[in-house]
Amino acid sequence: MDGTILVADDDRTIRTVLTQALTRAGCKVHATGSLMTLMRWVEEGKGDLVISDVIMPDGNGLDALPRIGRMRPGLPVIVISAQNTIMTAIQAAEAEAFDYLPKPFDLPDLMKRSARALDQRRRAPQPAVVPVKEPSDDLPLVGRSPGMQALYRLVARVMNTDLAVLVTGESGTGKSLLARAIHDFSDRRSMPFVVAQGADLQGIEGPANLIARARGGTLVFDEVADYDDDTQARAVRLLDMPGDNAPRVIATSQADLSQRIEAGTFRQDLYFRLAGVTLHMPSLRERVEDIPLLADHFLARAERDMGAVRRLSGDAREMVRAHAWPGNVRQLENALRRLAVTSSDVEITKAEVAQVLGQLPAAEPVKSALEGEKLSASVARHLKRYFDLHGGQLPPAGVYQRILKEVETPLIEIALDATAGNQAKCADLLGINRNTLRKKITDLDIRVTRRRKLM
Repeated sequence: MDGTILVADDDRTIRTVLTQALTRAGCKVHATGSLMTLMRWVEEGKGDLVISDVIMPDGNGLDALPRIGRMRPGLPVIVISAQNTIMTAIQAAEAEAFDYLPKPFDLPDLMKRSARALDQRRRAPQPAVVPVKEPSDDLPLVGRSPGMQALYRLVARVMNTDLAVLVTGESGTGKSLLARAIHDFSDRRSMPFVVAQGADLQGIEGPANLIARARGGTLVFDEVADYDDDTQARAVRLLDMPGDNAPRVIATSQADLSQRIEAGTFRQDLYFRLAGVTLHMPSLRERVEDIPLLADHFLARAERDMGAVRRLSGDAREMVRAHAWPGNVRQLENALRRLAVTSSDVEITKAEVAQVLGQLPAAEPVKSALEGEKLSASVARHLKRYFDLHGGQLPPAGVYQRILKEVETPLIEIALDATAGNQAKCADLLGINRNTLRKKITDLDIRVTRRRKLM
């Protein structure tokens, strides 16, 4: 691999790993934690490839894509992000980023994509990018969990293809919402969006009428597992109808269609026509860490719709997170909207949440995988991630000192914050000499803010 790569990420560990891996592969690397610095390098003509995070301390990497395209047409950009909405993947695709990878990413995979980007740039520079579409606050497709990140990435890849899409998941997970999002952010967004029930396929003219209504747009078969034998046969005939403006087909199902096929209640030929690609909407039990994010999203929506400014207290938030939510996102949304209306104060209390949840079926609390984790276990998990990022290869020599520096820097920064910048108190808290603390602040390049004045 040959070329100059610009890496922008506010995570120092990721910058270090990417710099080492890309350098070993034969590339020159410029790495920064600042979007402003990245844009200056691009404007100066540096770099054959950009690898950028989305949220940076001084800006948004996705917002910078159109400007990069105008300044350097054909410069490929690979977006890496731990952001928690489907819009990240969709925006990266619409802005014509070369690729998008959710964090945590597989290092060998990123290296292969980087090699392809450099090779493509050498062979045929790409045109300028399309402006990024503004995200919508009305899409509760929120989640930083691995399952949701994988879903976002797949949606971005298939959004503008003609492949039939099968959306699976339990009731209330947001299958219909995902189908609508695929249409609204695809090239077919200006065309019809038609949701078909089994009854719409009845009659001699039923299938033809659906095709005419959804011409060139998107046709959704809602809960296709509920279709009877005759309706399934009509759906097969509809999907076999030729046409230059045939709609893109999306089907939703909360039932396992493979089990229905084995039981003889669902046609295999219909399944093959619908399952061009399958998107699974995980239940809230499968993504507990996303529940507080969704709760905040729904309270923000209630504020916008009803003017009700509400937030969860710490105890209330934990009670919401720990609930099993058998009705999934739909049930969570209904509960939060009710709390926004009935709560007597800005801060929603644990008692108010208990009153709403008490009317729901009892469920065992759901515990986060990290709850009660010891510091040593947390450090071990992050260290393993550092080794895993090297894709089975050993990290470069000097791991001990690099890791000590990575731990020492945030420890001193947090201790300085806790002591309001008083270095004498900070040194005493850490159990080190004050002169040693000063030297470490200088050596580790710790920025001194108004709260951290040298004394």
